[in-house]
Amino acid sequence: MKKGLSILFVLLAVFVLAACTANESAGEEDQDSGDQTGTTEEGTSENSGDKVLRLNNGVEPTSFDPPEGFDAASWQSLNNLMEGLTRLGQDHKPQAATAESWDISDDGLEYTFHIRDNAKWSNGDDVTADDFVYAWTRLLDPEEGFSSAFLGYFIQGGEAFNSGEGSADDLGLEAVDEKTFKVTLEAPTGFFLNVISNPAFFPVNKAVAEENPEWYAEADTFVANGPFKLSEWNHDSDFTMVKNDQYWDKDTVKLDEVHWAMVNETNTEYQMFESGDLDTSEIPADLAEDLLDSDQVVIDPQAGTQFYRFNVNKEPFQNVKIRKALAMAVNQDEIVEYVTKKGEKPARGFVSYGFEDPSGNDFRETNGDLVEYDPEQAKKLLEEGMEEEGYDELPPITLTYNTSDDNKKIAETVQQRFQQDLGIEITLENAEWNVFLQDQKDLKHQLSRSSFLADYGDPINFLESFVTDSSMNRTGWSNEKYDDLIARAKEEADEEKRWELMYEAEKVLFEEMPIVPVNFYNQVFLHKDNVSGIVRHPVGYMELKWADKN
Repeated sequence: MKKGLSILFVLLAVFVLAACTANESAGEEDQDSGDQTGTTEEGTSENSGDKVLRLNNGVEPTSFDPPEGFDAASWQSLNNLMEGLTRLGQDHKPQAATAESWDISDDGLEYTFHIRDNAKWSNGDDVTADDFVYAWTRLLDPEEGFSSAFLGYFIQGGEAFNSGEGSADDLGLEAVDEKTFKVTLEAPTGFFLNVISNPAFFPVNKAVAEENPEWYAEADTFVANGPFKLSEWNHDSDFTMVKNDQYWDKDTVKLDEVHWAMVNETNTEYQMFESGDLDTSEIPADLAEDLLDSDQVVIDPQAGTQFYRFNVNKEPFQNVKIRKALAMAVNQDEIVEYVTKKGEKPARGFVSYGFEDPSGNDFRETNGDLVEYDPEQAKKLLEEGMEEEGYDELPPITLTYNTSDDNKKIAETVQQRFQQDLGIEITLENAEWNVFLQDQKDLKHQLSRSSFLADYGDPINFLESFVTDSSMNRTGWSNEKYDDLIARAKEEADEEKRWELMYEAEKVLFEEMPIVPVNFYNQVFLHKDNVSGIVRHPVGYMELKWADKN
C-alpha cells in the first residue's frame, strides 16, 4: 500500500489570537469552549466522578447534518461525534480512521479505502462503503444545495453532477464490497487524504437516514460513528456528548462527557471560566495584555482570515476604484494593535501564513502585500471612482456584521477610519448569526463582515472561494481570468507550476478587490490546569479524542 503525500503545512509557532467569533463557510463563524452542569440521559453527571469537560460552542450549531454544518459553530463538536475515512492526528496530518488502510493507483487518480471491520455506528450497525457512497453523493446532489459541495469537485464527475450537468451514476464513487470504498478523482490531488478528513465527508448511516431524513436534528435520533455520541440537546441552550462505546478506538478516549454551553459573548465566557463553569475560554480583548502571559494560556496556529466582502451588485461597489479606496482606508495594524490586541498578524492578502511551496517559501511572504493602508491614495481613487460613476456624493453605505462585541469594535474602528480619512459616513448594522449568514448568501448585504477558516491544508482552498458562482463567493464578483487560473491550478500535476498559478490568481483577486482583508487568525485559549490533550488544528476544527481532565 502506498500512502498519499502529506500536506506541506508549516505550523506558526509564534503569534497569538483566538479567532473570536470568526468563521464562515469554508470555515464559518468560529466559536468554542464551554458548558453548563447537569445530568444527561445517559445517567452521568459531574458529581459522579466521571471526567466531564465543559466547553462553550458560542451559538446553536447550524446543523449536525455533516454537509450542512459547514462552519465552526457546527463542526467543532460534529468532528467529535463523527469520523471520516481519515482523521487529522495530533501532528495535524491525516491518519487512518474509519479506513484502516488505503491503496493509491500509480497515476494518483484512484483511492481504494479499506474500512475497519470494527467500525460501527452508535446504534451497533456496521459502517459500510454504501454509507460513504450515500453520504458523498448527497454532498454533491444539486437538489440539496449544500455550500460545502465544492469540496467534492475533486471527485470524478463531482462538479458536473453538482452543477446539474451530470448524473450521480457518473460519480467516481463505488462500493466494491461492504467494507471497500473506491474513489476516482478528476486529477491527481496530493492533499486528498487531508481534504476528506473534513466533516463534509463524514459517512451517513444510509438505513437510518432513509427511515428518518431528519435523523441529525435531535439527540435521541442522532447516530454517531466518532469518539462521542450525542446524549442531550437543549436547542439554543446547551448540548451534551458522552463517550461512544461503539467507537473502534474507544480505549483512546479518556473523557466520559463533554458539556457545551452556547454563550456568544467573550466576557461572559471568561467569567464562567473564572467561576469554574467552563474549563476553557477565549480571552476578552480588554484583558489580553494582562492574561496573555498567564500559565493557563494555550496558543495554537490557525489558517484563516478575517475580512469584509463588497457586494459588487450594489452601489457604489460596482466600481473597482471605490472598492479599492475603501480597502486602502482600512488600517489593519490599528485593528490588531488597539482593538483585538491578541497578537494577530495584519492581513494584506487573503491566503494566510503557514503554507510552504515546493521551494520551501511561505505563500504569504512570497506573494507579498497586495493591499496597504494608504489614505492619500484612497482619497485619489475615491474621487476618480465617483467621477466615473457620476456621483456628486456616495450612495448610503451600510456595513453589516454578525452580533459579537469583537465584531462591533472592529466595525466601529473601520467606520471611524472611513470618516476621518475619506469623509464617508457609514451605518453599522448587526444581525444574529443564522440570519446574517443567510442574508450574506442571498447577497442582501452591501458591505459585510466575513471570515474564512481553511477546510484543508492548501492555498487553493482559500482561493477557490471566489470563483464565479461559488457558494462561498458571496460578493457577486466574477472574473474569467481568475476562474481559469483556479481551474488550471486544480488540474496541474507539476507542483511548481501549480503554485505559480495560485500566486497569480491571488494577485488578480486584489486587482479587482471584491474583499478587504483585516487580520489572520491564531487560536488563544485559557485552559484549566487539569485539562490537557485538546488538539486545535490549524485547518479548522478541534479534537477531543485525546483530551483529558484530571
